Amino acid sequence: MAQTQVENGSRVGALLREWRRRRRLSQLDLALTADTSARHLSYVETGRAKPSRTMVLRLCEALEVPLRERNTLLLAADYAPAYRESSLDDADLAAVRSALDTMLTAHEPYPAVVVDRLWNVVTGNAAMAVLMDGVPDHLLLPQPNVYRLVLHPEGLSGRLANLGQVRELFLERLARQVSATGDNQLRALHDEVSDYPHRPDPADEQLLEPTPFQVPIRVRTPVGELSMFSTMATFGAPADVTLSELAIELFYPLNAFTAAALRGRAAVNA
Repeated sequence: MAQTQVENGSRVGALLREWRRRRRLSQLDLALTADTSARHLSYVETGRAKPSRTMVLRLCEALEVPLRERNTLLLAADYAPAYRESSLDDADLAAVRSALDTMLTAHEPYPAVVVDRLWNVVTGNAAMAVLMDGVPDHLLLPQPNVYRLVLHPEGLSGRLANLGQVRELFLERLARQVSATGDNQLRALHDEVSDYPHRPDPADEQLLEPTPFQVPIRVRTPVGELSMFSTMATFGAPADVTLSELAIELFYPLNAFTAAALRGRAAVNA
Protein backbone atom coordinates (compact mmCIF):
# COMPACT_ATOMS: atom_id res chain seq x y z
CA MET A 1 0.00 0.00 0.00
CA ALA A 2 2.77 2.41 0.95
CA GLN A 3 4.67 1.57 -2.23
CA THR A 4 1.55 2.29 -4.33
CA GLN A 5 1.13 5.68 -2.65
CA VAL A 6 4.75 6.55 -3.40
CA GLU A 7 4.34 5.53 -7.05
CA ASN A 8 1.16 7.58 -7.40
CA GLY A 9 2.82 10.52 -5.67
CA SER A 10 5.76 10.23 -8.03
CA ARG A 11 3.52 10.28 -11.14
CA VAL A 12 1.50 13.29 -10.08
CA GLY A 13 4.60 15.00 -8.72
CA ALA A 14 6.37 14.76 -12.06
CA LEU A 15 3.35 16.20 -13.84
CA LEU A 16 3.03 19.06 -11.36
CA ARG A 17 6.73 19.86 -11.73
CA GLU A 18 6.29 19.93 -15.51
CA TRP A 19 3.37 22.36 -15.23
CA ARG A 20 5.26 24.55 -12.75
CA ARG A 21 8.23 24.80 -15.10
CA ARG A 22 5.91 25.49 -18.02
CA ARG A 23 4.52 28.43 -16.05
CA ARG A 24 8.06 29.51 -15.12
CA LEU A 25 7.38 29.51 -11.40
CA SER A 26 9.75 28.59 -8.61
CA GLN A 27 8.63 26.16 -5.93
CA LEU A 28 8.40 29.07 -3.51
CA ASP A 29 6.27 31.13 -5.92
CA LEU A 30 3.85 28.27 -6.45
CA ALA A 31 3.75 27.36 -2.76
CA LEU A 32 2.83 30.92 -1.80
CA THR A 33 0.08 31.09 -4.42
CA ALA A 34 -1.34 27.69 -3.44
CA ASP A 35 -1.10 28.42 0.30
CA THR A 36 1.30 25.60 1.11
CA SER A 37 4.98 25.31 1.99
CA ALA A 38 7.83 25.05 -0.48
CA ARG A 39 9.07 22.05 1.50
CA HIS A 40 5.80 20.18 1.10
CA LEU A 41 5.67 21.06 -2.59
CA SER A 42 9.20 19.72 -3.01
CA TYR A 43 8.17 16.46 -1.36
CA VAL A 44 5.15 16.23 -3.67
CA GLU A 45 7.19 16.84 -6.80
CA THR A 46 9.83 14.26 -5.86
CA GLY A 47 7.26 11.65 -4.85
CA ARG A 48 8.19 11.66 -1.16
CA ALA A 49 4.66 12.80 -0.32
CA LYS A 50 1.34 12.14 -1.98
CA PRO A 51 -0.81 15.28 -2.23
CA SER A 52 -4.41 15.20 -1.10
CA ARG A 53 -7.17 15.59 -3.68
CA THR A 54 -7.76 19.12 -2.40
CA MET A 55 -4.07 19.96 -2.76
CA VAL A 56 -3.95 18.66 -6.34
CA LEU A 57 -6.90 20.87 -7.27
CA ARG A 58 -5.44 23.85 -5.42
CA LEU A 59 -2.13 23.49 -7.26
CA CYS A 60 -3.95 23.10 -10.57
CA GLU A 61 -5.85 26.31 -9.90
CA ALA A 62 -2.64 28.16 -9.05
CA LEU A 63 -0.99 26.81 -12.21
CA GLU A 64 -4.03 27.59 -14.40
CA VAL A 65 -4.10 24.01 -15.63
CA PRO A 66 -6.92 23.34 -18.16
CA LEU A 67 -9.76 21.13 -16.90
CA ARG A 68 -8.83 18.17 -19.11
CA GLU A 69 -5.30 18.11 -17.67
CA ARG A 70 -6.62 18.59 -14.12
CA ASN A 71 -8.44 15.30 -14.52
CA THR A 72 -5.19 13.74 -15.76
CA LEU A 73 -3.37 14.97 -12.65
CA LEU A 74 -6.09 13.63 -10.37
CA LEU A 75 -5.96 10.23 -12.04
CA ALA A 76 -2.16 10.22 -11.69
CA ALA A 77 -2.66 10.72 -7.95
CA ASP A 78 -5.21 7.87 -7.89
CA TYR A 79 -8.24 10.13 -7.43
CA ALA A 80 -11.40 10.26 -9.49
CA PRO A 81 -11.69 13.03 -12.10
CA ALA A 82 -13.35 16.21 -10.85
CA TYR A 83 -14.71 17.41 -14.18
CA ARG A 84 -17.00 15.53 -16.51
CA GLU A 85 -16.59 15.57 -20.28
CA SER A 86 -19.98 15.80 -21.96
CA SER A 87 -21.08 15.65 -25.54
CA LEU A 88 -22.73 18.75 -26.94
CA ASP A 89 -25.64 16.45 -27.80
CA ASP A 90 -26.24 15.66 -24.11
CA ALA A 91 -29.48 16.94 -22.61
CA ASP A 92 -27.54 18.73 -19.87
CA LEU A 93 -25.94 20.99 -22.47
CA ALA A 94 -29.20 21.96 -24.19
CA ALA A 95 -28.91 25.49 -22.79
CA VAL A 96 -25.38 25.72 -24.19
CA ARG A 97 -26.49 24.62 -27.65
CA SER A 98 -29.29 27.17 -27.54
CA ALA A 99 -26.87 29.93 -26.53
CA LEU A 100 -24.48 29.01 -29.34
CA ASP A 101 -27.28 28.96 -31.92
CA THR A 102 -28.50 32.34 -30.69
CA MET A 103 -25.03 33.90 -30.91
CA LEU A 104 -24.28 32.51 -34.35
CA THR A 105 -27.64 33.46 -35.84
CA ALA A 106 -27.66 36.91 -34.28
CA HIS A 107 -24.21 37.62 -35.73
CA GLU A 108 -25.36 37.16 -39.34
CA PRO A 109 -24.75 38.47 -41.96
CA TYR A 110 -21.22 38.36 -40.55
CA PRO A 111 -19.32 35.06 -40.20
CA ALA A 112 -19.09 33.26 -36.85
CA VAL A 113 -17.73 29.85 -35.91
CA VAL A 114 -17.44 27.65 -32.82
CA VAL A 115 -14.20 25.66 -32.39
CA ASP A 116 -12.86 23.14 -29.91
CA ARG A 117 -9.42 23.08 -28.27
CA LEU A 118 -7.82 21.64 -31.43
CA TRP A 119 -9.41 24.32 -33.62
CA ASN A 120 -11.83 21.83 -35.16
CA VAL A 121 -15.02 23.50 -36.34
CA VAL A 122 -17.94 22.44 -34.14
CA THR A 123 -20.52 24.60 -35.89
CA GLY A 124 -20.80 27.88 -37.75
CA ASN A 125 -23.38 30.21 -39.20
CA ALA A 126 -24.46 30.54 -42.82
CA ALA A 127 -22.20 33.56 -43.36
CA MET A 128 -19.11 31.34 -42.88
CA ALA A 129 -19.63 30.29 -46.50
CA VAL A 130 -17.78 33.44 -47.60
CA LEU A 131 -14.63 31.98 -46.03
CA MET A 132 -15.23 28.35 -47.04
CA ASP A 133 -16.42 28.70 -50.64
CA GLY A 134 -14.28 26.63 -52.99
CA VAL A 135 -12.56 24.64 -50.22
CA PRO A 136 -12.26 20.98 -51.33
CA ASP A 137 -14.11 18.24 -49.49
CA HIS A 138 -10.97 16.64 -48.09
CA LEU A 139 -10.44 19.77 -45.96
CA LEU A 140 -14.08 19.83 -44.84
CA LEU A 141 -14.64 16.16 -44.00
CA PRO A 142 -15.01 14.53 -41.59
CA GLN A 143 -14.57 17.79 -39.67
CA PRO A 144 -13.05 21.10 -40.81
CA ASN A 145 -10.06 22.46 -38.91
CA VAL A 146 -9.49 26.23 -38.87
CA TYR A 147 -5.72 25.97 -39.33
CA ARG A 148 -5.99 23.57 -42.24
CA LEU A 149 -8.78 25.62 -43.84
CA VAL A 150 -6.73 28.82 -43.66
CA LEU A 151 -3.16 27.64 -44.33
CA HIS A 152 -3.49 24.60 -46.62
CA PRO A 153 -2.55 25.48 -50.24
CA GLU A 154 -5.97 24.22 -51.39
CA GLY A 155 -7.82 26.11 -48.68
CA LEU A 156 -8.44 29.77 -48.00
CA SER A 157 -4.76 30.66 -48.41
CA GLY A 158 -5.12 31.08 -52.17
CA ARG A 159 -7.71 33.83 -51.64
CA LEU A 160 -5.98 35.70 -48.83
CA ALA A 161 -4.56 39.05 -49.91
CA ASN A 162 -2.22 39.06 -46.88
CA LEU A 163 -1.38 35.38 -46.54
CA GLY A 164 2.15 36.02 -45.24
CA GLN A 165 0.89 38.09 -42.34
CA VAL A 166 -1.99 35.75 -41.53
CA ARG A 167 0.29 32.71 -41.67
CA GLU A 168 2.79 34.28 -39.30
CA LEU A 169 0.05 35.32 -36.87
CA PHE A 170 -1.61 31.90 -36.91
CA LEU A 171 1.63 29.98 -36.39
CA GLU A 172 2.72 32.27 -33.54
CA ARG A 173 -0.68 31.88 -31.85
CA LEU A 174 -0.60 28.11 -32.18
CA ALA A 175 2.98 27.92 -30.92
CA ARG A 176 2.03 29.92 -27.82
CA GLN A 177 -0.90 27.59 -27.21
CA VAL A 178 1.36 24.54 -27.51
CA SER A 179 3.84 26.09 -25.08
CA ALA A 180 1.10 26.97 -22.58
CA THR A 181 -0.67 23.60 -22.66
CA GLY A 182 1.95 21.05 -23.71
CA ASP A 183 -0.79 19.41 -25.79
CA ASN A 184 0.74 16.83 -28.13
CA GLN A 185 -2.16 17.01 -30.58
CA LEU A 186 -1.76 20.75 -30.88
CA ARG A 187 1.97 20.27 -31.35
CA ALA A 188 1.29 17.80 -34.17
CA LEU A 189 -1.11 20.29 -35.77
CA HIS A 190 1.52 23.04 -35.54
CA ASP A 191 4.13 20.80 -37.15
CA GLU A 192 1.72 19.84 -39.93
CA VAL A 193 0.57 23.32 -40.92
CA SER A 194 4.08 24.76 -40.56
CA ASP A 195 5.21 22.38 -43.30
CA TYR A 196 2.56 23.44 -45.79
CA PRO A 197 4.26 24.91 -48.88
CA HIS A 198 4.15 28.68 -48.88
CA ARG A 199 5.37 31.04 -51.56
CA PRO A 200 5.87 34.54 -50.11
CA ASP A 201 4.25 37.30 -52.14
CA PRO A 202 5.77 40.75 -51.50
CA ALA A 203 2.43 42.32 -52.36
CA ASP A 204 0.64 40.58 -49.50
CA GLU A 205 2.77 42.37 -46.93
CA GLN A 206 1.27 45.72 -47.91
CA LEU A 207 -1.92 46.83 -46.16
CA LEU A 208 -4.12 48.95 -48.34
CA GLU A 209 -4.74 51.37 -45.50
CA PRO A 210 -3.77 51.66 -41.82
CA THR A 211 -6.11 49.78 -39.49
CA PRO A 212 -6.42 49.40 -35.70
CA PHE A 213 -5.54 45.72 -36.12
CA GLN A 214 -2.07 44.39 -36.76
CA VAL A 215 -3.31 41.63 -39.05
CA PRO A 216 -6.86 41.84 -40.40
CA ILE A 217 -8.23 39.06 -42.62
CA ARG A 218 -8.26 40.23 -46.25
CA VAL A 219 -10.13 37.83 -48.51
CA ARG A 220 -10.40 38.13 -52.30
CA THR A 221 -13.94 37.37 -53.50
CA PRO A 222 -15.80 37.79 -56.82
CA VAL A 223 -17.29 41.05 -55.50
CA GLY A 224 -13.99 42.46 -54.29
CA GLU A 225 -11.65 42.23 -51.35
CA LEU A 226 -13.34 41.82 -47.96
CA SER A 227 -11.48 43.00 -44.85
CA MET A 228 -12.45 41.64 -41.43
CA PHE A 229 -11.22 41.36 -37.87
CA SER A 230 -12.33 38.88 -35.24
CA THR A 231 -12.98 38.52 -31.53
CA MET A 232 -12.90 35.35 -29.43
CA ALA A 233 -15.45 34.51 -26.72
CA THR A 234 -15.48 31.67 -24.19
CA PHE A 235 -17.86 30.49 -21.49
CA GLY A 236 -17.29 31.85 -18.00
CA ALA A 237 -16.48 29.50 -15.09
CA PRO A 238 -17.02 26.20 -16.94
CA ALA A 239 -17.17 22.97 -14.90
CA ASP A 240 -17.29 20.64 -17.91
CA VAL A 241 -14.23 19.76 -20.01
CA THR A 242 -16.07 20.10 -23.32
CA LEU A 243 -17.53 23.46 -22.38
CA SER A 244 -14.17 24.76 -21.15
CA GLU A 245 -12.58 23.99 -24.52
CA LEU A 246 -15.15 25.72 -26.74
CA ALA A 247 -14.42 29.13 -28.23
CA ILE A 248 -16.59 31.32 -30.43
CA GLU A 249 -14.86 33.42 -33.08
CA LEU A 250 -16.92 36.33 -34.39
CA PHE A 251 -15.85 38.16 -37.53
CA TYR A 252 -16.69 41.83 -38.13
CA PRO A 253 -16.33 44.03 -41.22
CA LEU A 254 -13.40 46.41 -41.11
CA ASN A 255 -14.85 48.85 -43.62
CA ALA A 256 -18.13 49.94 -45.15
CA PHE A 257 -17.52 48.04 -48.40
CA THR A 258 -17.13 44.73 -46.54
CA ALA A 259 -20.23 45.36 -44.43
CA ALA A 260 -22.31 46.13 -47.51
CA ALA A 261 -20.94 43.12 -49.41
CA LEU A 262 -21.74 40.71 -46.57
CA ARG A 263 -25.26 42.15 -46.20
CA GLY A 264 -25.81 41.87 -49.94
CA ARG A 265 -24.58 38.28 -50.00
CA ALA A 266 -26.98 37.38 -47.20
CA ALA A 267 -29.89 39.05 -49.00
CA VAL A 268 -29.20 37.10 -52.19
CA ASN A 269 -29.00 33.79 -50.31
CA ALA A 270 -32.11 34.47 -48.20
